[in-house]
Amino acid sequence: MDEYKKMLEYVRKNLPEAVFIKERFEIPKVMGHIQGNRTVISNFLQIAASLRREVDHLLKYVLKEIATPGEIKKSGALILGTKIPASRINDKIRQYANEFVLCFECGKPDTQIIREGELTYMKCSACGAKNFVKAKI
Repeated sequence: MDEYKKMLEYVRKNLPEAVFIKERFEIPKVMGHIQGNRTVISNFLQIAASLRREVDHLLKYVLKEIATPGEIKKSGALILGTKIPASRINDKIRQYANEFVLCFECGKPDTQIIREGELTYMKCSACGAKNFVKAKI
């Protein structure tokens, strides 16, 4: 048994690092600061682009979930009406990704939201799964 463990360790050391990376998709963390009574998120547009979703859809979801007013300025920064910790905003963006970006079947981010009549679906290009999602917010 010891020989087996030694051989396993040897093989594991010689494997490339890419083998150990579990996810190829990483949700970016918010970058911003608190300015007076407001929270300014400077990379909101980049987050929406990396999720490959409309900025307005992500914005409505986040604002509804954290129950605060907010708007996107011309500079591309999101201004929230209250002080909110980055960890809470990151949690809501992760929740959005689980609900509207990641495939329910295979877990990959290769999805798009398709509207057919009154129903909204999320279709995965990787596995072909088509799942109902709640209507756009």
